[in-house]
Amino acid sequence: MIGKRDWRGLLRWETLLAVILVLVIAANISMSEHYLGVNNFINLFQLSIEKIILALIMAFIIINAEIDLSVASLMGLSACLFAWLYAKDVPPEVAILAALVMGAICGAFNGFWIAYAGLPSLVVTLASLVMFRGGARILLEDRSIGLFPQWFNNLGQPNFVGPFSFGIIVFAVLFVISLIVLHFTAFGRYVYIIGNNRHAARYAGIKVRQTKMILFTVSGLVASLGGLLLAARLGTVRANLAEEFELDVITMVLLGGVSIFGGTGTLIGVGLSILVVLNLRNGMSLANYSGNIQTAVVGVLLIASVLLPNLLRDARRWQRLGFRSREVLSAEEEAQETQPTDTVGTPANS
Repeated sequence: MIGKRDWRGLLRWETLLAVILVLVIAANISMSEHYLGVNNFINLFQLSIEKIILALIMAFIIINAEIDLSVASLMGLSACLFAWLYAKDVPPEVAILAALVMGAICGAFNGFWIAYAGLPSLVVTLASLVMFRGGARILLEDRSIGLFPQWFNNLGQPNFVGPFSFGIIVFAVLFVISLIVLHFTAFGRYVYIIGNNRHAARYAGIKVRQTKMILFTVSGLVASLGGLLLAARLGTVRANLAEEFELDVITMVLLGGVSIFGGTGTLIGVGLSILVVLNLRNGMSLANYSGNIQTAVVGVLLIASVLLPNLLRDARRWQRLGFRSREVLSAEEEAQETQPTDTVGTPANS
């Protein structure tokens, strides 16, 4: 007999993701003999490392009941600024610093209009998506710039430390930091509370505007870092760098159980969804499916990641109502049995 707590455990989104991950891995093993190779596992992360780094900060933003559609465009703009400055004989270290500072400023620009002007984040970041991509095209036009210093290119390649690239190390460190901040600090609690009800959070004394400003500034900084890592991995930069990356990033977060309406979600769920998406793309690549098919599958996942949690939430609600109904019926039956009766055997108050 399954109890109430057992049902809740079975219906947890993270449990479902773990099952899906096992099924995807099993399918990949059956489709390709090369899947279990060490190099394949390194490439599994390496080819999408910039996206999964962005997914961490995107989780914070969506839990806070906001969205940032401009991250991929800002990645491209930061990489283009670095390449443009490098082509102007600016020292690469200075160019990297300038790109990171610019990313933080652009993120703060988004944050100002959202946190202080009160504009919807969907509108603001959609506008900045176009603006940042336009800025990248102004800097490089139709040119591509490469031939960066070897030490910079090495940041995007495997074997930076052992078999791992610098980007994988950055992701591991940021994941641990994000996990601690979101789930074990006051700031993380503020992110959840504001995502549930910003007005109640404000009345409770939480600095709603400052929290949102911090989130979008950090988002810009992380997007800029991702753009630089992508430039190092590819060894060349064009104005269309990282186009449509936001689709995969948002899919990873929503598939991880983070509600599009904010207030719920965990970094563990996001981590599992990252593994699901990466293994799914990797398996399709090994099976020689085209990039268009992979993008279509990710699109289906994006729809499912919004639809399925709602269905699961409804299932939990009906489950709770079912348990409560049975408890109420049991209480009524018990009261009926213990009610005093008269000499004829009928209830005394009948």
